[in-house]
Amino acid sequence: MGISAILEFGISQRSCPQLESRDTENLLVQQAASGDHTAFATLYEMHVDRVYRHVHFQIPVSHDAEDITQAVFVRAWKSLPRYKQTGAPFVSWLIVIARNAVIDHFRSRRNLRDLDETNGPHSQVDPVSSVESEFARAEVREAVMKLKGDRRTVILMHFIDGFSYEEIGNALGKSEGAVRVIQHRALKDMKKLLGEASIP
Repeated sequence: MGISAILEFGISQRSCPQLESRDTENLLVQQAASGDHTAFATLYEMHVDRVYRHVHFQIPVSHDAEDITQAVFVRAWKSLPRYKQTGAPFVSWLIVIARNAVIDHFRSRRNLRDLDETNGPHSQVDPVSSVESEFARAEVREAVMKLKGDRRTVILMHFIDGFSYEEIGNALGKSEGAVRVIQHRALKDMKKLLGEASIP
């Protein structure tokens, strides 16, 4: 199995509806930051599926992923008055909050090193999916979860969440070139990890 498996997984999971224009979204963010619950509810509907997918890739237990997704939006609502436009899409800010929420989740369970131990049958698994496909996804997930810091974040944001290098850079406060370098190193790490996993 090659690194292309993660590309296939990411692409197959990315089916977001067309979002509102950036100007419309910015207006909603401003209104929500001023305490407009209706504007925030609209932002929630626009982005909840994407945030859930980011969380669920790392936490395959569906009810845990759902709880953390809700917690992400609670944190976002409380933090909105301090939100600053950086040029990155609003959802990238939500993804950064989600990344931190996932870390907190595993720290609270003292299970940061081996996240895959929590993997069980997904409550929403497609019954016609092949065993080989599920095994490949498990291997890829395990490799991604063994990446450290920004390397894991860049892989998730680019391949799973579908962000461009520029958007990732804006969200993380890094240049586009730096993001590309991080991804290159992360993919090298994954290739090594997946190669080791194939050794009997």
